Amino acid sequence: MQLGLIGLGRMGSGMTLRLLQGGHQVMVYDRVAEAGAPLAGKGASLAGSLEELGQKLKAPRMVWLMIPAGPPVDEAVQRLSGILSPGDIIIDGGNSYYKDSLRRAEALRSRQMEFLDVGVSGGIWGLKFGFNLMIGGDQAVFKRAEPIFKTLAPPDGYAYVGPSGAGHYSKMVHNGIEYSMLQGYAEGFEILKAAPFGFDLKQLATLWNHGSVIRSWLLELAQAAFERDPQLSLIRGYVDDSGEGRWTLQEAIDHAVPAPALASALFMRFRSRQDDSFSDKVIAALRNEFGGHPVKSE
Repeated sequence: MQLGLIGLGRMGSGMTLRLLQGGHQVMVYDRVAEAGAPLAGKGASLAGSLEELGQKLKAPRMVWLMIPAGPPVDEAVQRLSGILSPGDIIIDGGNSYYKDSLRRAEALRSRQMEFLDVGVSGGIWGLKFGFNLMIGGDQAVFKRAEPIFKTLAPPDGYAYVGPSGAGHYSKMVHNGIEYSMLQGYAEGFEILKAAPFGFDLKQLATLWNHGSVIRSWLLELAQAAFERDPQLSLIRGYVDDSGEGRWTLQEAIDHAVPAPALASALFMRFRSRQDDSFSDKVIAALRNEFGGHPVKSE
């Protein structure tokens, strides 16, 4: 299939390469012109503007956005709605708030254009192992775009999860769960570091990944992080939050669902910006491992 992909950061570049490897034709655009050069060498076509991208894609056109949530998505959707035609599809694969996705879907529907909101998980490892995709929107539109999803995801790694907004809602909750899991590992390793036994944290992470009930990919990443820097001495315990944890907690409040683990994990991220702790170093290291999120050095 042919696809336009806008936004060539860590995730967008990896998705482009995986699509090219799967035999799809990908035309890319990024506001930073130089970002597309490495992908051109791998077979992607470059567009110098959104208008050029829209002109060069064959109808019916499909454009995938991998750009920061909020105003940048609104700006791109508004511009694309003046470039694309009825029947064309815009896919938002960023971490947008699901209510924004509902609004955008309705606005495009009034112009007879289609919109899919896709929650994407997999981080910088998605190129190698595949991206996990949670897809919301019209099911018939999902079927039209399904060959793209099948290439991007590992086996059984994508699903149509419901109407417009459902893709980003499920990714929002997915990230809320992630917050709590990271906090649990972080607190455990900080207790181990404070203990009088001189534990080898890499050894324990490795051990627990062989048959224990807390084994996981995140624990494998902890093992890798401790192998490179046993005390995480090069990482400052400063942990950002990109919005999904706050949105998930607000949904819990709105529906009167108790979510104390998420609330605590979110507030601990706020606390990390005031001073430094080893548990925050663990979370920062793990986020860098699975998503390529930048870390602050000491």
